[in-house]
Amino acid sequence: MSQAAARQAEYEKAGERMKTKTKKQREIRNNATAWALMAPALIFMLAFTVFPIFRSLYLSLSKYKLGMDGAEFIGLENYVKLAGSKLFWKVMKNTIVFALMTVIPSMAVGLGLAVLVNRKGKRVGFIRTAYFYPVVMPMIAIASVWMFIYMAKNGLFDQLLIAIGLKPMNVLSSKSTVLPAMAVMYVWKEAGYLMVFFLSGIQSISDEVMEAARIDGAGNWTVFRRITMPLLAPTFLFVSTIAFTNCFKLVDHVVIMTEGAPNNASTLLLYYIYQQGFTNFNYGVSSALTVIMLGLLLVVSLPRFISQDKKIHYN
Repeated sequence: MSQAAARQAEYEKAGERMKTKTKKQREIRNNATAWALMAPALIFMLAFTVFPIFRSLYLSLSKYKLGMDGAEFIGLENYVKLAGSKLFWKVMKNTIVFALMTVIPSMAVGLGLAVLVNRKGKRVGFIRTAYFYPVVMPMIAIASVWMFIYMAKNGLFDQLLIAIGLKPMNVLSSKSTVLPAMAVMYVWKEAGYLMVFFLSGIQSISDEVMEAARIDGAGNWTVFRRITMPLLAPTFLFVSTIAFTNCFKLVDHVVIMTEGAPNNASTLLLYYIYQQGFTNFNYGVSSALTVIMLGLLLVVSLPRFISQDKKIHYN
């Protein structure tokens, strides 16, 4: 009996080893399949996101211009030059002022549009499309339309001023009006994009909550102020991050409409990076500016990631 029991125990151990081996082989196969499926995306991310970031960081610490055989490491010299440059601080001021001019207005208009189209009806789909259409328009088309509006004397804006008895003004050629003029164009384009996020947030609010408030006698303004706005808090945080990020990325309209004129009054950070990299071919300074912009965007995005697990949701 003891020999039979020993044999049985050996068989059981062999079976357990076989099961363990089979399980490990299955896990290896599953992991290999998963990595194979993720490989294209990982390669793409490494090639077009991770590598450029580290390459830019290295070049920002180097002297590298067109015609040089290679990058020459110079430490923080590019950053020191930028810190002592009046043009750099003017560009930073322009960028911050432009952000203040556009982020809150574009969010306010986007929220207003979302409230207007948050209803049922045959024409609602058309209205939503009309509000969103500027988002999908080609950049050159948008810039051309607004250049016609802002054209000196013969533009729609100047004609409107003349019609109400005021003097025409070339807004794109004045230091005091060029940024506000571009901000109006940007809000017009960006509001439809932000509308989509606000509309999604509004439609995720339970109808039961709205109906209960209306039964209690709450009007439209009270419902919006006391229910809709608090429940949209996570959406506001997300949209504000998107809005700040997008306004920092504006470059094509500047290239088409003003090229930074007059006297760099409309030069924004990304356009300044473009100038240094593709006009002056100063890749070291251009990379340093890119790192600075990435740092600013990280600071802007940080509150959203910090509060990711601290959001308040109402049921």
